[in-house]
Amino acid sequence: MGAYYRRPSPLQRQLLLPAVLVLLVIVGAAAAVAKGAGRNVITHIKGFEGPLPFHLETGYVEVDEEHGARLFYYFIESERNPASDPLILWITGGPGCSALSGLLFEIGPLKFDVAGYTEGFPRLVYFEDSWTKVSNVIFLDAPVGTGFSYSVEEAGLNVSLTESGRQHHVFLRKWLAEHPEFASNPLYIGGDSYSGYTVPVAAMDIAASPPDPEKPNLVGYLVGNAGTDNRYDTGGKVPFMHGMGLISDELYEAAKLGCGGDFYKTPDPTNAACASAMLAINLVTFAVNPVHILEPFCGAAVRVGSIFQSYGGDGGRRSMLVRDDVAHPGFFAKQRLSLPVECRDNGYRLSYIWADDPEVREALGIHEGSIGSWSRCTMLTHFRHDLDTVIPYHVNLTKAGYRALVYNGDHDLDMTYVGTQEWIRTIGYPIVSDWRPWFANRQVAGFTRTYAHNLTFATVKGGGHTAPEYRAKECQAMLDRWTSAAGQL
Repeated sequence: MGAYYRRPSPLQRQLLLPAVLVLLVIVGAAAAVAKGAGRNVITHIKGFEGPLPFHLETGYVEVDEEHGARLFYYFIESERNPASDPLILWITGGPGCSALSGLLFEIGPLKFDVAGYTEGFPRLVYFEDSWTKVSNVIFLDAPVGTGFSYSVEEAGLNVSLTESGRQHHVFLRKWLAEHPEFASNPLYIGGDSYSGYTVPVAAMDIAASPPDPEKPNLVGYLVGNAGTDNRYDTGGKVPFMHGMGLISDELYEAAKLGCGGDFYKTPDPTNAACASAMLAINLVTFAVNPVHILEPFCGAAVRVGSIFQSYGGDGGRRSMLVRDDVAHPGFFAKQRLSLPVECRDNGYRLSYIWADDPEVREALGIHEGSIGSWSRCTMLTHFRHDLDTVIPYHVNLTKAGYRALVYNGDHDLDMTYVGTQEWIRTIGYPIVSDWRPWFANRQVAGFTRTYAHNLTFATVKGGGHTAPEYRAKECQAMLDRWTSAAGQL
C-alpha cells in the first residue's frame, strides 16, 4: 500500500508549530549568512528544466569603498576537477557588455533554445562545449555600470581603462579571500573584443604588485579578436577584405596608392584619391556582416560608426561595442523575434526577457533598485579610454614570464587576424615554431605560430567576432590544450 497523509490533531499542531518556526528561523539565518559571505549558490534557475548540472554562484564584490562601486559576478566551477583546473577571470568586451553575454553566447554552459522559441519565457538548455568543462570561470560584469554591476554614488562610475584594471585586481584579491580553496589554482585573465585592452592592463596591475601571500597566482592571459592598437585594428581591414574577396584587386590597389598603404584614419578630404578609393570600398561592403562575413546581416546588432570612422570624442578610438538596440531592448525583443533562426540577434533579444524577469533577478541575488532595465551592452558615458595602445603591456608581461594566447576568428571583419598579426610582428620576437595547422576532432581547426617569451598566436577557422560563439568545440579544445602542461596547440 502506498504512503498516505493523516491530518495532525489540534494538540499535535500546537506542539509542531513552535518547532517549525524555529526551523524556519534557522534556515533563514543560514541563507542570510551564506549571502552575507558573498556566496549565493544557485541550483535552479527560471527557464531551465530541473537542477543545474553544474555549480553556479553569483555575488558582488566592492571595488571602490569610497563611492560604493560593486562588480557583479557569475562563478561556475569546472566540471572536471575544480581543485586543480585553471581559474579564469573572463571579461566580456564593449566596454560595457555584460558577463551574461559571455556566459550565454560564448564560453558558458547555458544557451537559449532559439530554434524552439515561439513566444513567452525563453527556455535555457545545457551546452556541452563550454569552457567550464575544463576550467573554473568567473564571468565579471566590468567596468562598473556593466550588466548588474553598479555604484551607490554616481562618482563611482567615473573610471578609466587603467583604473578599471586596478579594480579587477582588487576584485580578484577580495574574491580569492572569500574562496581560498582556489587561491593556488593557476590563474588566467581572459577576454575578447575591447577587453583586448582591459585584460593586459589588469594582468599588468597584478604582475607589477609587490609579492605578498594574498597576491593572485597569475600564470598568463588570453585575448580573442582583441582590440590592441587602433592603428593595426583599423589598418588591417582593407587588406583583410581584399584577401577574403570582398573587394577587387583594382579597388585595393587604388586604396594602397591613394592612401599610401595607411588605412588607419578616416581619409583626409584634401586627399581626393584616398577619399575616393575608401568611399568606393565602403559602398561595396556596407551590407556585409562585420562580425562574421559569411553570416546574414540582420540589421539589429550594429556597429557604432562605419568601419572607416572614429567614434565619439575619444582621441580617435573606434568603439568596439557591438550593440543590439540598447535604447529600446524591450520593444525589439517583442517586435523582431520573427527573424529567421540563423540571425544570432534573436538569442541576444531573448536575453533581455530573461535578465529583466523578477524571479531570475531574485535567484541571481541582484540588489533591489541597483539598476533599471538590464542591457546586454551598455554605453558607458563615464568610462575613459586613456591608452592608445597596449602593445607595451604585452611586451612587459611576456618578457616577465607570463604566458599569452592571442587568437582571432578568421572571418571577423571588426577585429581582423591581419591587424593582429601586424602588431605582433612589430614586437620583433623570434619565431619558435612557425606557421602550422592545429587540430580539433581530427580536423584542421585553425593555424598557429609560437613566438619567444611564451607568446602564441592562433586563428580559429570559421570563427567570427568572437571566435567561441561560432566555433565552440574547437575553442574549448584550444583552451584546454594551451592551459595544459604541454601548453601547445
